[in-house]
Amino acid sequence: MKRKYVMIYAASLLVSVLAHAFFVKEWTDGRYMTGPGDGLAQMIVFKKILFEQYTHGNFFYNYSFGLGGGTFSQLGYYFSASFLFLAASAVVWLLQAVQLIGEADTLFWAESAVFISIFKLSLIIFTAASVFHYLLIHRAASFTGAVLYGTSIIYFRHEAYWEFFTDTMIWLPLLVLGAEKVIRERRPAWFIIASSLTLINNFYFAYINLIFIGIYVLFRWLIRLEKHEEKRWIQCRMFVVSGLISFGISAAAFMPVVYGYLNNLRPPYSQNIEWLNFDDNILFTSRIIILPAAFLLFLFIVSFYKNRVFRLFAGLSLLFILFHFSPYAASAFNGFSAPQNRFEYVLAFTIAGAAAAGLTQLSELKWKELLPAASVVLLLYLYHIQRDKIDIWKPANEWILLLLFLTIAALFTSAIAKKRATVAVYGVVILSSLLVANTYQKYALSEGGGLDRVTRAYLTGEEYRGEESSELIKRLQKEDDDPLMRIDWMNGVRNNTPIIYGFNGFSAYSSILNKDLLTFYWNDLSIDMGRESVSRYASLGDRANLYSLLYGKYYMTEKTNEANVPYGFKKHLESEHYAVYENQYMLPFVKTADAIYSETELDKLPALAKEQAMLQGIVVADPAEKTEQAPKLANLIHKSDITAKHAQYQNGLLTVSGENGGELIITPQEASSSPGDYYVSFYLKSKAKDKGFTLRVNDYATTRKSNQSIYKTGVNEITVRVPKSGHISIKLPKGSYELRNIALYEENYQILKSAVRKNKTEEADNLKWDKNKLMFAYHLSKDKYIMLPIPYEKGWELKINGKPQTIEKADYAFIGFKAQKGDNHIELAYYPPYFKRSALISLVSLLLAVLYIRRKKPGSK
Repeated sequence: MKRKYVMIYAASLLVSVLAHAFFVKEWTDGRYMTGPGDGLAQMIVFKKILFEQYTHGNFFYNYSFGLGGGTFSQLGYYFSASFLFLAASAVVWLLQAVQLIGEADTLFWAESAVFISIFKLSLIIFTAASVFHYLLIHRAASFTGAVLYGTSIIYFRHEAYWEFFTDTMIWLPLLVLGAEKVIRERRPAWFIIASSLTLINNFYFAYINLIFIGIYVLFRWLIRLEKHEEKRWIQCRMFVVSGLISFGISAAAFMPVVYGYLNNLRPPYSQNIEWLNFDDNILFTSRIIILPAAFLLFLFIVSFYKNRVFRLFAGLSLLFILFHFSPYAASAFNGFSAPQNRFEYVLAFTIAGAAAAGLTQLSELKWKELLPAASVVLLLYLYHIQRDKIDIWKPANEWILLLLFLTIAALFTSAIAKKRATVAVYGVVILSSLLVANTYQKYALSEGGGLDRVTRAYLTGEEYRGEESSELIKRLQKEDDDPLMRIDWMNGVRNNTPIIYGFNGFSAYSSILNKDLLTFYWNDLSIDMGRESVSRYASLGDRANLYSLLYGKYYMTEKTNEANVPYGFKKHLESEHYAVYENQYMLPFVKTADAIYSETELDKLPALAKEQAMLQGIVVADPAEKTEQAPKLANLIHKSDITAKHAQYQNGLLTVSGENGGELIITPQEASSSPGDYYVSFYLKSKAKDKGFTLRVNDYATTRKSNQSIYKTGVNEITVRVPKSGHISIKLPKGSYELRNIALYEENYQILKSAVRKNKTEEADNLKWDKNKLMFAYHLSKDKYIMLPIPYEKGWELKINGKPQTIEKADYAFIGFKAQKGDNHIELAYYPPYFKRSALISLVSLLLAVLYIRRKKPGSK
């Protein structure tokens, strides 16, 4: 028995290597199996940060993840609970221990991507082959079907761009095995194991998998595969109990990660969603699924439907093909959000199951029924060629047509020669899968999807992580060894630059982020990030007050962008192309305050007033104590001249007519002569249906998404800080814009300077950050609030002098708490939300699973 599985895995590994032939060749030429977008911006970056955390015994929190965050819950969508990532990390750690490899940086994870993928695909094929064998009792057909599943183009698309997506392709066949074990044998063990694995590994794909398994069970109730299957009400009871136990087992990982998802901020998708859209050509040009020729031919062979397994998987496949063409279904599988075609790996599995079942029927195939099936399929191909004007002489399309005719020829040969030619059909199906996979890698992913640009030269160049910028940051870190200092620098539009380079920054890009932080950026403080987009925050809008409040000690920029250096920053270091500026008005990491401001009273005030309130005291949501009067600011717009150039401005509508754009020019008449900045704010929305644009305010530039973009924040109130000058120019490209609620404020930074002087009188002692814990001592002359530039999130626990105390959300998104006069020994510890309780639930559920499985042996009541 063991030798059989070894042989199946060896064959799976061989097929996996052959399926990656193109990418292996690319690897030898210094090009890697990682997408130029999220692959470089997220996948290899998150693997780097999590590997470093885990190998240092830190599993929950990282101060370097954006402004700081619980990585276990916020990166649970990616790798933090991924079994395959943990296995890969263990291997990498062992290789480092024996000094076979060096640092596991982003370059390393990009270089290793193809080898990790080879191993993963071999597991997917092996698992699917084992499950299909359980259903069909036909080893060759089962393995061939498993190859179709594993080498489907959606695997390579997901693995290249969003690597963690493909982990679920292992758990899906196991869920089917678990369901069959319940239905056929009244054994819940495999269903509990598979459900627990998929729930722990990734909550998002667990959602898709569990929807599928529900549909699968409904189909199974309609199509009985064996005479002696358990009664449906008993099956239903077992599925419910097993499912509840699985949720319990997964609780320690599932609950914190789902909380992180629910604590995210994503604007609701408001665009119209079609029920059906047949634009995608799934025979030739689809980037998601290409229907195998063998599957299509089998669909039209009537006698194959006598086989119940074929009938089951063919029916499921037709349903999921319909889902593929339904944007509404794509939305439903994406949590009823924007339509996303991520569920088609399920279709790849059902297609593989139908093909495997069809292959078991080859001995009964007659050429007379194959002829009409082949004719119908050829007509389908001709229709799609004509409909979409397919160029059949393109290499990728040539291969598809050649493999179609080869498959038809092999099936006709098998129908005539029977068993003597059956093996040829298996060979043609496997060969077709490998050729389509490698062709897709070359033309769709590498040349068409930009993977050929992901090279060693790019990953070590200045556009990603160059030598000059790296050396400048290392010089700074060597000179200033403060482990908590933050440097504001982002390489281009890569929000995860701080993780790539290894410093504490002000930017992050992840599908799941702290909702309070995003609200802080988008709404509360209206911080422009230089690029409108969900799932990210960046920089602090060059606003000096915020740098001082959030421990922003340094500002790094290209020398071509020095006009936007924040107020109060002085040049400290430089290289040929970069300069580092140091903040001259630093506030301490631990700040105290006795002046209290109310969020509600500040709500309608400009962002600058909120900054000043934070500098003078603390802002809390529901203060029980007496609050201070909100800062008052004069709106200079009422005494400013406003003129339009190459544009017309009337009743809040700006119409730009200039071919090179136009501008609205604001000239203040009563500004003071003291140094400082202007804060200009306004509501801005393009009237164009589907067109993004660049907004420029003096030397500051920021981009805005199209109104049709699913990544648009929906926030149109903008605040921009500009250094004082004679005028403020709001520049826009040709088009029509709603531009209203313009306001202009002056900041001379006297409040900032006063706050710096005030906070020099008291300082924290023995401050130490160790993994998920922060400890320090603070002596207060009277009762005060203590504020920390650490994002507030559920999971933080506080003890002062050994006694638990309450943490409040302060300054809109950060940690604050009350401390008493005298000595305060403070300890903060972070654990994922509900982790301790959910860990207990997991342990109890594991015990219940053992008892339930033992009780549900075959024949037991």
